[in-house]
Amino acid sequence: MKQVFNNNLNIKNVGETVNLKGWVAKKRNLGGLIFIDLRDRSGIIQLVIKPDNKNYELAEKLRNEYVIEVTGIITERENKNSNIATGEIEVNVTDLSILNVANEIPFEINNDTTALEDTRLKYRYLDLRRQTLKDNIIQRHKIAASVRQYLNSLDFIEIETPILCKSTPEGARDYLVPSRVNKGNFYALPQSPQIFKQLLMVSGFERYYQLARCFRDEDLRVDRQPEFTQIDIEMSFINEEDIQNMLEGMMVKVFKDIKNIDIKVPFNRMIYDDAIRLYGSDKPDTRFDMLIEDITEIFRNTDFSLFKDVIDKNGIINCLVVKDAASKYSRKDIEALQEYIKTYKANNLFWLKYTETFSGSIAKNISVEEQTKLKEQLKLTDNDLILIVADNYKTTKVSLGNLRLKLGHELNLIDRNKFNFLWVIDFPLFEYSEEDNRYYACHHPFTSPKDTDIDKLISDPGNCYAKAYDIILNGYEVGGGSIRIHNRDIQLIMFKALGFTEEETQEKFGFLLEAFNYGTPPHGGIALGLERLVMILCNTDNIKDVVAFPKTASASCLMTEAPNFVSISQLDELGISLKK
Repeated sequence: MKQVFNNNLNIKNVGETVNLKGWVAKKRNLGGLIFIDLRDRSGIIQLVIKPDNKNYELAEKLRNEYVIEVTGIITERENKNSNIATGEIEVNVTDLSILNVANEIPFEINNDTTALEDTRLKYRYLDLRRQTLKDNIIQRHKIAASVRQYLNSLDFIEIETPILCKSTPEGARDYLVPSRVNKGNFYALPQSPQIFKQLLMVSGFERYYQLARCFRDEDLRVDRQPEFTQIDIEMSFINEEDIQNMLEGMMVKVFKDIKNIDIKVPFNRMIYDDAIRLYGSDKPDTRFDMLIEDITEIFRNTDFSLFKDVIDKNGIINCLVVKDAASKYSRKDIEALQEYIKTYKANNLFWLKYTETFSGSIAKNISVEEQTKLKEQLKLTDNDLILIVADNYKTTKVSLGNLRLKLGHELNLIDRNKFNFLWVIDFPLFEYSEEDNRYYACHHPFTSPKDTDIDKLISDPGNCYAKAYDIILNGYEVGGGSIRIHNRDIQLIMFKALGFTEEETQEKFGFLLEAFNYGTPPHGGIALGLERLVMILCNTDNIKDVVAFPKTASASCLMTEAPNFVSISQLDELGISLKK
């Protein structure tokens, strides 16, 4: 039987008899008339019970969050409420029954609740009754359905891949699962279905997708959870542009279905090196300007010792020009910005204010010629604020990139109604770890190098680039992918460049290399973070708002109290003892 939801009803249904079920959101007794806000998944509808109603005494017993069933006649409201979808109507109750009672709730269930997040996470099943969270979860369902419809229309096949996998190096830490049958051995929960989807291409499925559950044991933040869902896609016989065009079509459909917005394609492309140079980030937020300016050459022959030392060490001097903001930032405000950039390892934040003349922390240290060049290159106008970092390339770019975002939010420079897509392409193939004194794969070890860089994998890994691409939306990386290596010999060279011995390569990836012996098609793919996409479409900055049962920053569930201790007998069965 089809259920009638509150928000399916409107003024056109006046005179109809309906049967509704839900929770008591609020009860009011006004001069003998009892008004009840009945809440179901879709929203609120008002019930009316008059003093001569046979259900009146029962209605008086109702409390918030009681579960009830009513039958009644839809009538037009005298005092309409434009804040709810059913605000033009109410239900004159003819029959009422209590399906279940409820204890006094630990916090008020409304969109503006002041309850602490920990309290709401402990009683998540109550928190999910709030309409904003309920709407987010429903929105997530609609987005997933839109994605599936789009991919099905392009002849993709949805295939599930294993959750219990083999632990392989690279990337974040694995969540490990001990094997009872094979004591001393462990499964790993998948960080992504990467190897399996490549093997599906070897198997000849040609177009695969999956809304795949993935797990990474890494430090959490507002846009990251230990378990998450990837929109995972792989295709054979394609190139980078084919995958990008397919993904753009998906975004066009999703944004039309969910927001009724027409997204313009093709999306802009930006090479990785330009993204770092101009924005200090490989996921630039292009909704506002304020690009990073390189002013190193202006100070090439400077007498200012702090700048001279940086240049002598092959560092750079870069700045942000904050237009018409000099009067908005006091010395104390700028000191707070200086503390902020120390988070990103920058030692100093130098500053200048331009109001026809220069003032600020280094105004006395720069020559008239340098001041003139600054005015010309930076196109300075009255009341501009110049914020400068002088350090090595990476520290300078990253610190100014993060400072740019902070200023964008502080000064309300970001239009939150905009949806700016961007492809960042041509990533480095490797990144060097000073700590470990070795190269790691920027994406993963199965990413194909540019054809022109294959011969440099061993001899010059720092200057190799990848057939890799990330899809950026409003400063978030919502997805990333690459063309994969499909040639066994090149894959072996890649493992060697990453420092794997022949024994390690065989132990960790022998089954993949074996598969490459049997006719592997050229292939590539992309994976999108479903939660991040939903988060942006729901206009929230907290990923917990779009996950039904999220974890805290310490990866624990306050509702179920997971993770928890297990009994000694369970550990004995697994052949495991705990280290004290």
